Amino acid sequence: MVLFGSSLSAASQSSAGFEKWIRDFWPTARSSGISASTYNAAFAGVELDMSIVKRANNQPEFVKPIWSYLDSAVSEARIKNGRKMKREHARLLARLEQRFGVDRHILLAIWGMESAYGAIFKNTALIKPTIQSLATLAYADKQRSKFGRQQLLAALKILQNGDVKPSDMMGSWAGAMGHTQFIPTTYLTKAVDFDGDGRRDIWRSVPDALASSANLLESAGWETGKTWGYEVKLPKTFRFELADGKQAMTLAQWEALGAKRAKGQAYPRPDDKARLILPAGYSGPAFLILKNFAMIKRYNNADSYALAVGHLADRIRGGGPFAGSWPRSDRVLTRSERKELQTILNRLGYDTGGIDGRLGSKSRAAIRHWQKRNGHVPDGFASGKLLKALK
Repeated sequence: MVLFGSSLSAASQSSAGFEKWIRDFWPTARSSGISASTYNAAFAGVELDMSIVKRANNQPEFVKPIWSYLDSAVSEARIKNGRKMKREHARLLARLEQRFGVDRHILLAIWGMESAYGAIFKNTALIKPTIQSLATLAYADKQRSKFGRQQLLAALKILQNGDVKPSDMMGSWAGAMGHTQFIPTTYLTKAVDFDGDGRRDIWRSVPDALASSANLLESAGWETGKTWGYEVKLPKTFRFELADGKQAMTLAQWEALGAKRAKGQAYPRPDDKARLILPAGYSGPAFLILKNFAMIKRYNNADSYALAVGHLADRIRGGGPFAGSWPRSDRVLTRSERKELQTILNRLGYDTGGIDGRLGSKSRAAIRHWQKRNGHVPDGFASGKLLKALK
């Protein structure tokens, strides 16, 4: 029988309801093999944190343009600190490359992106107790309740295994943990004890954290010795409808169509397959992305994230900034305007896959089809100019 006695105040109905939910969740945890002692220790002092629900359901009206995102993600400070970590952990990184075959610069870039090389642990506004975060999501967030319950059970199994104490199990509001921000289910299958102390400690052990990331990428299909992609220059006569991120051709085939490396180098492996993306439309930088780009997205399924990791890795290695310029004068659409754009396109007979303000592959394809039929460059990019033209 669970001995759990919460320190929660029963002053508010929501807190009392949360306390009851914790008691009611115990049979589920017990059936998954969690002991009463582990359960009690995990939930001691846990409180309902509605700031997590607010954060989870916040859909900002304004979306940061990719160039602003990259300015922050690949800042001079992050590059400098990444190079410092490269020197400090040179032996470890060499061992990780030998064991897992993943480029050390990619591992450093992920570490920098996910926790600023561990500096994020000093920010108490961002770092929260994992059990509290996941229990709050499971109880109070209808959209993420299933995710919260699934990850909470996994987190309890981690505690029962003895890899970390409840007080040290800290992470993001969404339950991502440690130096390289693993969610609990990923931790259970991919975390590695690389320092040999008998624990898979991604919170306090840099070797364990980086090895776990390397293990995740290797098991996903990381191609050793290959890059994530190349920045390219495209001629004005290029068939921009090919830049949909889906059309796969060899680098030699892309080059024959005019997609040459931005700084004039040759492609080291012309037979490698790649896809073309234009994150800011035809007036911004263009990139041919390879299989390893998709492997980076196992961390965060966004092109902007994978581009940031790849570019940060290249900068830590000693490379320079992108050759192309971002269209910083372009106005990025607000969420309401993106909905308006989808509404107009649907009314004109172009299927956007819904009107939700999220411009996924169907919305971009609809934009591209409208652009091509109306004498615009068919790059699929939603800008203020495009919305004005549609109106």
